[in-house]
Amino acid sequence: MLTELTQIPEALYDAEATALHRILGGPTLIHLNGRRPEPLFLSVLLHGNEITGWHALRSLLRRYREAPLPRSLSVFIGNVEAAREGLRHLDNQTDYNRSWPGYEDSRDRPEYRMMQHVTDLMRERKVFASVDVHNNTGINPHYACVNVVQHDFLHLATLFSRTVVYFTRPVGVQSSAFAVLCPSVTVECGQVGQDFADQHALEYIQACLNLSELPQHPVAEHDLNLFHTVAIIKVPEQASIGFGNDKADFVFSTELDHLNFRELAAGERIGHADVFSKQRLTVWDNKGHEVGSSFFRYQDGEITLARAVMPSMLTRDERVIRQDCLGYLMERYPLSKP
Repeated sequence: MLTELTQIPEALYDAEATALHRILGGPTLIHLNGRRPEPLFLSVLLHGNEITGWHALRSLLRRYREAPLPRSLSVFIGNVEAAREGLRHLDNQTDYNRSWPGYEDSRDRPEYRMMQHVTDLMRERKVFASVDVHNNTGINPHYACVNVVQHDFLHLATLFSRTVVYFTRPVGVQSSAFAVLCPSVTVECGQVGQDFADQHALEYIQACLNLSELPQHPVAEHDLNLFHTVAIIKVPEQASIGFGNDKADFVFSTELDHLNFRELAAGERIGHADVFSKQRLTVWDNKGHEVGSSFFRYQDGEITLARAVMPSMLTRDERVIRQDCLGYLMERYPLSKP
């Protein structure tokens, strides 16, 4: 399932994400030598419709087409079949960013074996740091995510953005699997199609390649806004979803994603629930417990917050809601020493 290369196929330099399946044939890991031997690991297109990472990588490869890299680079180009269709993942596939070591699914899937193999290979190569590039479907700022609150992880994250999110769920994500090997981050580059996002990702990858080491001292407090994901919001499979004036079990504002990264007070209205339906949003905490009643109240058809929280990644894309979630809930994380 995995192809390994040690040089760049000529066709990659000008390829669009939708054409990568034809050039590469499937998921591909490319190892490129640089002046410093311990490689930076870069993963792109774990979700096939999140193409900023590919655009940034393509620009980087063009930049170093005739010049040596400052550091060795190992690139994992992920779900090229989904990229062909412009989808997060195909219906018959496991989500490529829920398939890394640490997943909870007991099934034996080819995606799990492949991600374990990639992780083992990079352990052998003594990976220096890991960066996984993503986009959002809703309106969010550019921010970085870590799975471990340590100084070197936070320095790697704040090189991208002063807004950093610490999360432990969902499991089976790339950054978490690599966190036992090296400092690792996920960078969220806003919505697809923004030239600024492509450029920001490119500049960040370039900065990571130029690092000789990561500092071990604390990040200055004024350089970091740290949040902690405390819950994931999901819509029951059998429930219908609508926006604006739609009729459905749950109806949300057409500007739902404008609530992302806003600190909301208890009592804030989130949406509308059909008064004749018994459907409720499910909310899962970091221990895997359903805690919906701790976060939402239902009265006279209104869905309101039971406590102050900050949402992130709220989306109006129903396919993403069904495949993944409606969004996440966060709280500020104290800036005590890791």
